[in-house]
Amino acid sequence: MAESTEMDELLSAFKKFAVHGDTKATGKEMNGKNWAKLCKDCKVVDSKNVTSTDVDIVFTKVKAKTSRVITYEEFQKALEELAPKRFKNQSKEEALQSIYKLIEGKEPTNVGVTKVAKTGAVDRLTDTTKYTGSHKERFDDSGKGKGKGGREEIVEHTGYVGAYKNAGTYDEKTKDK
Repeated sequence: MAESTEMDELLSAFKKFAVHGDTKATGKEMNGKNWAKLCKDCKVVDSKNVTSTDVDIVFTKVKAKTSRVITYEEFQKALEELAPKRFKNQSKEEALQSIYKLIEGKEPTNVGVTKVAKTGAVDRLTDTTKYTGSHKERFDDSGKGKGKGGREEIVEHTGYVGAYKNAGTYDEKTKDK
């Protein structure tokens, strides 16, 4: 029972890394880039016993000759290849269990991914309350753009001058008399 849940967690980690960064991926096959990411994120690569080169060599060794991806079964073979190298002082089975424990339940990390810079300069340049002149006319009081009305002078065929304040009041004045 314990082994089946371990394998389920290993399979879920495989699927998560298999689809990482690829919108068309199904999660059944993993490419070399994601295999290297899995090994790095799960600390299989320790730069002493296992290097990124070792990871690439094992990937090439277990995949089919013409293929560019590995299946879950090939993934397990690759872990069997790396386990004794990563955990030299343990038996083959213990090393394999240890490497499974490193990977189980893990997800791809986004450490080092470029984030949107929101510095003082960007805030100052995008603050619509500080706009002047014709640019000021393009936004309403809340800072939301007015669309075409803010970019182009839309002609109103009312008979009044553009900035006339009492537009539309003539009829009311003549009714009063």
